Amino acid sequence: MSRDLDTLLLHRQGLVVVPTRPGGEPDRRSRDGLTVLESDLALRGYRLTAPLYAALARQSPVALRQTGTELLRRIDLLLGNERRHRPLFHGFPDQVPADAHLLYSARVLAFLRNQPHLGCSWCEDGPVVELFGPCGHLLCQDCQDVADPLAGCPLCGTVPTGEDPPPPSREIPADAVLRPLRLAVEPAAATQVELGRLLARQTPLAPQDREDLAVLLDSAPADPGRWLPATIPVRETKATVLAELLHRDLPGTLPALGARLDTATDVLRLLWAWSGAEPDLLADKPPRLLAVPRPLRRALLAALDALPPAGAAEDMLRHRAAWQRAGEVLHPYEHHRRYPNAAAAFAVVRGTDLLQHPLGDRLLAAPLPVAGTAGGRNRLTVTTFAARVEAALATGDVPGAVALLAHRPGELARRLHHLLRTHHRWAPDAPCPPALLAVLPEALRRVAPGPLLGAYGRLRAPRPDNERRLYFPRGHTAHTHARTDWGSALPARIGAPVCELIEAELLRRAAARPRYDLALLDEELTGLTVPSAERASARSLVAVPRGSVLPLPDGARLRLFLYWLQPKGVRVDLDLSVAFYDKDWALTGLCDYTKLVHGARTAVHSGDFTSAPNGATEFVDLDLAGLAAAGARYAVVVVFSYNDIPFDELPDAYTGFMTLGELGRSAGPLDPKAVTQRLDLAGAARVALPMIVDLAGRHWTWTDLNLGGTGGLHDVRRHSGRLGVLASDVLHHFTPGARATLGDLALAAAAAGTDQVLIRSGGTVATYHRAPDEPVGAFAARIRDRRQPDRTAPFDPGVLTGRHAFLALLNGDLPATPTLTGTLYRLYPGGLDATPGLDRLTAGDLVARFAPEA
Repeated sequence: MSRDLDTLLLHRQGLVVVPTRPGGEPDRRSRDGLTVLESDLALRGYRLTAPLYAALARQSPVALRQTGTELLRRIDLLLGNERRHRPLFHGFPDQVPADAHLLYSARVLAFLRNQPHLGCSWCEDGPVVELFGPCGHLLCQDCQDVADPLAGCPLCGTVPTGEDPPPPSREIPADAVLRPLRLAVEPAAATQVELGRLLARQTPLAPQDREDLAVLLDSAPADPGRWLPATIPVRETKATVLAELLHRDLPGTLPALGARLDTATDVLRLLWAWSGAEPDLLADKPPRLLAVPRPLRRALLAALDALPPAGAAEDMLRHRAAWQRAGEVLHPYEHHRRYPNAAAAFAVVRGTDLLQHPLGDRLLAAPLPVAGTAGGRNRLTVTTFAARVEAALATGDVPGAVALLAHRPGELARRLHHLLRTHHRWAPDAPCPPALLAVLPEALRRVAPGPLLGAYGRLRAPRPDNERRLYFPRGHTAHTHARTDWGSALPARIGAPVCELIEAELLRRAAARPRYDLALLDEELTGLTVPSAERASARSLVAVPRGSVLPLPDGARLRLFLYWLQPKGVRVDLDLSVAFYDKDWALTGLCDYTKLVHGARTAVHSGDFTSAPNGATEFVDLDLAGLAAAGARYAVVVVFSYNDIPFDELPDAYTGFMTLGELGRSAGPLDPKAVTQRLDLAGAARVALPMIVDLAGRHWTWTDLNLGGTGGLHDVRRHSGRLGVLASDVLHHFTPGARATLGDLALAAAAAGTDQVLIRSGGTVATYHRAPDEPVGAFAARIRDRRQPDRTAPFDPGVLTGRHAFLALLNGDLPATPTLTGTLYRLYPGGLDATPGLDRLTAGDLVARFAPEA
């Protein structure tokens, strides 16, 4: 999915960049063409807001044709519809049929049936809207009352005819929604906002975010002093940014390196990024490094020399082969007098024989211990920090290990479960170690959100003895493996005090932010896991964190789709398949190329393509209720490369699913407005497992995983056993309550940031007010346990009017409210996106709000 700046703003903020004529008047011919564009957008589930409509209307017909075509292309690209894009009317906007208004009106009426709270097209704030015939624009009663009957619609100028509106279009399914598109008034400012958010992330960027970062850096101002933050938490991101600035030879970049390269590994990452390699250091062998100019070489050696020598050497030993290659371009011994500590660290990495080396005497003067003679050679060595911690734990010296780890709070957080289990093994009846509880409050203040939330999720849920644990190795492809952890479970009395300290720290960080009038949270956020291991996440339409559990739509049918295009001269056969299992994970059936119809047509396959020289698409329709009634509990969706061609060799390949109404109708095989999720197939993998559907529980788990099958032919029958075991392990690993969720973060932000919290569930909302003498921790616990709400009533969107609010929602399906300000996280877009006063966050941005103080 290639990106440019306009596509980035469209995807991330729903903004459309429109080059307009300064002070231009609306062009009548362009207004006619806009009718067709609006109808095309409605087919994809989008609508124009008033400022965007006005900007488009000021374009000439030729410019509008280009802008509209590009906008549709970008939307199709995001939805996976670009390979089959067909304009609604050929010759747009020069040839507009007479019934274009009626067609658009029929479609908007269908959406209005689904979304009774759609915002007014003119003021975006009307509580009751209806069609203004015959143009089909939605106007609230107030705007209709003040409209000049002779001037017609305030948006497009169409004069009412008095005719009855057409019936709602039957091509719009009952759950389709309209998403607003807004005018990018200041694209440069919006670009800087997105760049700042990506640089502030606390977790490694997903591939899509890394691609967006490259686009944003290309358009960044030439003065990095205006936008480069003092701290970039993710070290891979920091290396990428600094390398780009160095390649652009921007002023002030070299002096900035010393303050930002605070570990030896930072220097290595920068060298890799400078050479065009990924700075995650995951390559099987070090890349060929580019020559380093002398000023940059001196700056990097100075950064190494300023670090504690033992710590720098320890860091370098973790990537010994890579540092040996780096020494070939840095030439550390040439500058041994100016940077002696850096030269000594390289001596450790290289295993230099100090008795034979001409610089041996000077290297011995560095503050590193000498190991003595080993095989006739004297070498500089270091005792690593990890070795000292492991030595303490091996003897049950938990206080000693805690004293060491207190100097590295992040490592302390990562080892909390290990520390507590070791303590329990050596002292089964003892409570939580006092030494740990004494240092944790201060240590946790310096821990990044990732380790903090990882420890919280690991400790807070009861776990059985000898549990199955899932592991995600670092890499560019999302592989996983599971094994049995042959250990006893940690008693709650030991883990609970640590969890309470972590909860208190989250509330403390949230309380440091500006306060809100109220907070509105969706109950379903408890199913969205905190994003982690995003480095291996696939590019997708909706950024759903791996392991998230989401409710199935009200409609009883899903349509899965798979598209791929093979390279020239190479036959590629991908297969979209679904395996069905019972509650005990015994295979009960399948739907794939060998069995196109499952049961009483509860699963139907569209047919098997065995090659795709011009692109090919396969579909599977699932009748969810029928499958559950027939005894299937789980449906595991999987894509196989039948003839063993890895996904990363394909020019284009993606899968996803769309929701259908009860009757299974859609506007064509792939209906873009009904697409719920789209996932790119990538990486050196042949088997992808995007999702697992729980038919009885009526929810689906987003897995975004790959299996490492190699050799032979891949299909469900060959892999059904592995699939069942993996799916079972995944669902166990992401059991609700066993991992930190976005609901936990939203609750902490709400409880510490306001005294009125609303929890929305379905059509009702439970309201919690904090009492004057109620501690924040007690208030948060009461909301978390859903105890003693002040009132429960049907939800009224008017409660947000004129408020400054914190909103964390599954769907942005509320009407736009111009007087609403504050912060919004939502998973799925909706009418609320058109509210100009809301600062919209992604899941990664929400995590970044809990960063420790710099």
